[in-house]
Amino acid sequence: MKIGFHLNIEQIQKLVMTPELKQAIQILQFNTQELSQFIDEQLLTNPLLDIASPQESEMTKNTSKEEVDWKEYFREYDDISYKQSNYNKDKEEVSIEQFLFNDTTLTEHLMFQLQFSILKKRHYSIGKFIIESLDRNGYLMTPLSEIAEVFHESEETVENVLAVIQSFDPFGIAARDLKECLLIQIKQQGVEDEKVFEVVAHHLDDIANNRLAIIAKNLNITTAVVQEIADFIKTLEPKPGRVFGSANDVKYITPDVTVEKIDGEYVVIVNDTSAPRLLINQFYRSMLMNEEKDSSTSKFITDKLNSAMWLVKSIEQRRQTIYKVVKAIIDYQIDFFEGGKKWLRPLTLKQIADEVGVHESTVSRAVNGKYMQSPRGVFELKFFFSSGVSNQEGDGLASESIKSMIQEMIDKENPKKPLSDQLIADLLQNKGINISRRTVAKYRDEMNIQASSKRKRF
Repeated sequence: MKIGFHLNIEQIQKLVMTPELKQAIQILQFNTQELSQFIDEQLLTNPLLDIASPQESEMTKNTSKEEVDWKEYFREYDDISYKQSNYNKDKEEVSIEQFLFNDTTLTEHLMFQLQFSILKKRHYSIGKFIIESLDRNGYLMTPLSEIAEVFHESEETVENVLAVIQSFDPFGIAARDLKECLLIQIKQQGVEDEKVFEVVAHHLDDIANNRLAIIAKNLNITTAVVQEIADFIKTLEPKPGRVFGSANDVKYITPDVTVEKIDGEYVVIVNDTSAPRLLINQFYRSMLMNEEKDSSTSKFITDKLNSAMWLVKSIEQRRQTIYKVVKAIIDYQIDFFEGGKKWLRPLTLKQIADEVGVHESTVSRAVNGKYMQSPRGVFELKFFFSSGVSNQEGDGLASESIKSMIQEMIDKENPKKPLSDQLIADLLQNKGINISRRTVAKYRDEMNIQASSKRKRF
């Protein structure tokens, strides 16, 4: 076999991930808040980018076309036809931040009560230490022995200070476990029935698993009385500290797309008002006119101009892609928008990709982390993509549609004879929906609905 070097010419086709293409893919995946933040970063790094305003738009219109042939620069971006809107950065807008205020924290609420307590001055620091040791649910996880060791006091003294704090509002605060938390609330509500204390002290697991007959037998009372006690216990707060959740824990959603029904037709509006409209800075335009084409300044401005125009193109391309994807989703799920969750159909990324004429990965990026505000409520775009089961006619039903039917059946069931998973599956099959008992149990667990044995009332 002869070994040697040879030159071969062959033609291949491959995708080259240029920095510009990576940026376009990244921009498509951004939600509204991330896009606004990204634009702010680009405004800092690219001096040619500027925010459009009515005054600057007029200046742009009055610029002489003979001085610089801007069509030459914009020619390769004309496929997008990016247009300036009447965005006004000086316009005062109402935002959710204007209505936010600092909530009183659990620690502040308890400290305020501590200063009016009957504790001695030398025990005040122990009370403060206990309050600052509570977790976000209001439980004391630090052993009293450790607290006593820190302050060189007896455990009995720390126990007395803890008892004072446990009398504070909200009821059940500073408990060491769930049982103690519930017992504190029962005492502070003035309950005198010893059976209630007995159930909380020794039968909480039976209450959780709805084993009321066992409790009735052990306490020598009727099941109906145990049911009343269980209903009362369920009205108590197992996590008294969570009512003081910080405002920082609240997550607000800014819909990326708004769907409105106008004259019987659903109209898609892409939310791009929070992101400023971009234009080319007038100062650098004049510099480009005065600089020689071969100068370093001209090359720098030209590079930044190309980068700015690619950014503008990518943002507009993102808007159009999201619009087409959402429009295709609405056309496919029109029954959902008209009738509700019962009419949601199974949908895959491939179906929308074929409809829009793009790759599945593009659709995945377009719907990732984005939300739609519609007449039916606010939904994540991924909500409309789900698997399902078929009915006797061969049509598909989405899992959310099945869950809606199961929820409706359970809401109407007889609490003394709740529907089992097998019975729910039989009822759905009577409606022409082929579904197994295990699938019903899976959907029920996903909806956080207890089994029939735990839903039964006596």
